[in-house]
Amino acid sequence: MLSQSIFSELKGLLGENKDYTADGKLLKNKIIESALILDESLIRLLLSRERLKSYFFKNIDGVLVFDRDKFVRFVDNKEFLPDSYTAFKNKIGLAVDNSYLSRNKDVVLVWPYKDCVLEGGQEKSVKKRQEVFYNEILAPDEIDVLLEPKVFCNFLRIDREGKHEVLEIRSNDNLIIKGNNLLVLHSIKKRFAGKVKLIYIDPPYNTGNDEFQYNDNFRHSTWLTFMKNRLEAAKDLLREDGAIFVQCDDNEQAYLKVLMDEIFGRENFKEDIVVMMGSESGVNAVNVMRGEHLFKVKEHILYYAKNGRLHRFKPLYVRAAEYNDSYRWEVVKDQEGYIVTDVYKNILRDMFGQETLRGLSEEQKNLFYLKFREYCLKNAEKIYALKNDIQKSGKNFKKFAQENKSKGKVEEYRTGDGRTVLVYDGGMLSPLSERIVIENGKKYYGKLISDFWWDIGATPASEGNVSFKSGKKPEKLIKRIIELVTEPGDIVLDFFLGSGTTCAVAHKMGRQYIGIEQLDYGENSALARLKNVIAGEQTGISKSVSWLGGGSFIYMELAKINEVFIERIREAETTDDLINLWQEMKSSSFLSYKVDSLLFDENIEEFKNMNFPEQKRILAEILDKNNLYVNYSEIDDAIYNISYKDKVLNEMFYENDLNETGRI
Repeated sequence: MLSQSIFSELKGLLGENKDYTADGKLLKNKIIESALILDESLIRLLLSRERLKSYFFKNIDGVLVFDRDKFVRFVDNKEFLPDSYTAFKNKIGLAVDNSYLSRNKDVVLVWPYKDCVLEGGQEKSVKKRQEVFYNEILAPDEIDVLLEPKVFCNFLRIDREGKHEVLEIRSNDNLIIKGNNLLVLHSIKKRFAGKVKLIYIDPPYNTGNDEFQYNDNFRHSTWLTFMKNRLEAAKDLLREDGAIFVQCDDNEQAYLKVLMDEIFGRENFKEDIVVMMGSESGVNAVNVMRGEHLFKVKEHILYYAKNGRLHRFKPLYVRAAEYNDSYRWEVVKDQEGYIVTDVYKNILRDMFGQETLRGLSEEQKNLFYLKFREYCLKNAEKIYALKNDIQKSGKNFKKFAQENKSKGKVEEYRTGDGRTVLVYDGGMLSPLSERIVIENGKKYYGKLISDFWWDIGATPASEGNVSFKSGKKPEKLIKRIIELVTEPGDIVLDFFLGSGTTCAVAHKMGRQYIGIEQLDYGENSALARLKNVIAGEQTGISKSVSWLGGGSFIYMELAKINEVFIERIREAETTDDLINLWQEMKSSSFLSYKVDSLLFDENIEEFKNMNFPEQKRILAEILDKNNLYVNYSEIDDAIYNISYKDKVLNEMFYENDLNETGRI
């Protein structure tokens, strides 16, 4: 009876405080939030009552210590402030014995329910503001079959001629998979574990305005668990020399960095690449003028190796902000040797009759530089810079260069690895051609890549011939990442595929790819975009890689069971729709073992009196999340009605010895 008297006393005390009430009702979330941040006013309030003080505080060597966890569990108990939603759940047997993941705002290496699985299903992003976004937090004893390999269905091979029946699954087939990305990642492990060279993902950023729409006020822990589950599965898919790139903004970057340090190892952290994705202009200027926010022009890409000792990236040249004027020597070989011309002085003589900039106006200097740099870039294959700093070179080369200094001519030096280096005036001639970067058919001076990518820019609306206003990344960005760490034929994975940029770029660059997406983007889906790529569309990087079309990919989906009912719950528009759906669910779905359907029917009037979002949540929670999709181990069970063709294709997918030879 002690707890009942504590209940009554605590309710009475909190009810007297205006900070914890509204319209005569106690604000449960506000009370819990105050406890989590150790709000002084709440602690003083609790200390004012002897019985509450003795119940929620520990006396340690004369010091009172607030037992925050005990207080939060107490307030979060199903018997404390039960609303209609909680009361109905209790009546039908779907009781909640633990506090929710979202009850803690602290984000460190350990957070509430860190070791659970967040299934997190969603179908259509366009309805995110209207629908309830369901999530299921599963304790370890509830995930036994959730992560088992699933059955795939609705196979299609798509190439330039259109859609075809899939007769075989080859080891080098590109795959586009529709379904929950956590479950797909676990399903493809047997086939692809240790084989993926690059993973790039652009997940929801948890800004409150993106597709991560969880209905609570404490999203950080939820988002981290959501990401942790998926990153752990993704790690198993990487090759030992593979790498993962995760793009995010400032909202979760610091938290994500700590999480990825834990999963991939701090020693395998490579870079925090900063990408300039916007400009200092637009409607946000108002916020800057008010002194509220600076312009948001950057995003982060966290880059980790699976094994930093084995992983190496390729040094790339990227477009530099300015041309390096030391590349001024034109070197041409004829029958008698090499002719060296100082282009810088030649153009000054031609334009102004002098060999220096002295006395020229700013306009004249600008005209000179424009012509000089234009000439050098156009003729880059014969333009060089003279590098006199050769102190770090080998002894033999330094001796050769010293002897060359007084000769006044270009000589060839053969290096130990078989390269030919041009030596002139005691220095080494460095070719401009090795630094040229070509974008949209135009040549630019390049510099070695850094961790600040200022030159990417926003995504043109026409890329891929699909409209995808939020989160669509430029093909140029993905091309750079793919070039940095892969070779043709390597496998690239993106399990937040969105508009399909990663797979579109991988397709054009001759990489094998796996794309996973759950949301339905209709005519602007990755599927539509890849069809355009195969047809030879000329947006994005097409011109720079001489893309003309071709190739193919296989499309397939997870075979649904309870997921069908989850989707229908989302689509329901009235209480009558939900009640009719409940009648179907009783006979055709897999219900949670906790639920007593007879008790549901006995309390149907109470269900009808709940608000509509709560009705949807109840029906979603009733469904067994271990049976959203068909497990591969149960493919022969007649109740799932899996076709013979799909059984054979699933066997090909999961059995390695059938990858090359199996056919229907």
